[in-house]
Amino acid sequence: REFPNKKLLRVNMEGADQTEIEDKEYQWPPLESDPQIFTDYLTNLGMSSEWHVCEIFGMDDDCLSFVPKPCIGVIVTFNRNTRDDGKPGLGDDSQIVPFYMKQTGTLDNACGIVASLHAILNNQSEIDLLENSILDRFVIGTKELTPAERSTFLEEFKDFKEQHKKEASKGQTEVPTSSKKVNHHFVAFVLNSDNHLIELDGTKDGPALIEENCEDLLKGVSKELQRRLAENIITESLSMMALAKTP
Repeated sequence: REFPNKKLLRVNMEGADQTEIEDKEYQWPPLESDPQIFTDYLTNLGMSSEWHVCEIFGMDDDCLSFVPKPCIGVIVTFNRNTRDDGKPGLGDDSQIVPFYMKQTGTLDNACGIVASLHAILNNQSEIDLLENSILDRFVIGTKELTPAERSTFLEEFKDFKEQHKKEASKGQTEVPTSSKKVNHHFVAFVLNSDNHLIELDGTKDGPALIEENCEDLLKGVSKELQRRLAENIITESLSMMALAKTP
């Protein structure tokens, strides 16, 4: 399955808390689902330039073969028809991955950067962070915090918030002023130390175990997305990006 006529999307958090902020100014404006914007944003935050975000053009083997290796995270944008996807979280106190954080209503449309944090910070053995950068300070400041406390830390991290607003102003699409104009949501997928495929969604009750003993991250994510499409859990309006080594 390929993604024909891919459109750039501004993506927000879906959830009960979102209704409380519909008529207020966004604290964390939605990002455009553009790999270059994500790469520039994460590099500006302090991610090593040895890594980048790139587009995945489809879920068949031919499309997946174009993704640079190694690929250590997948960031997916989709529109949900239902919140029950059959893969509930394992609880906020789950230790199945090193890093998990919640996404609160105050982090209204921060799901793009929350997904990116989940992808990067569950691969810290692979990705170097610039010393004293925003990302480095976030890691140090949240190391011993709970998932909910990490959310609060991000809410109050002024330098991070200012950088986010700069990046959200970029792109080809207009930045929306009402949550009613954005219907999509970002999540991340990674392989943990046991090669289990894990979905990281700050609106779930902890990390979600998707597949045990997953041999291939890209194929595992594609298989799960195809299941959700077949069961009408998500719509055809979706996009995939990879966190991969810069060629």
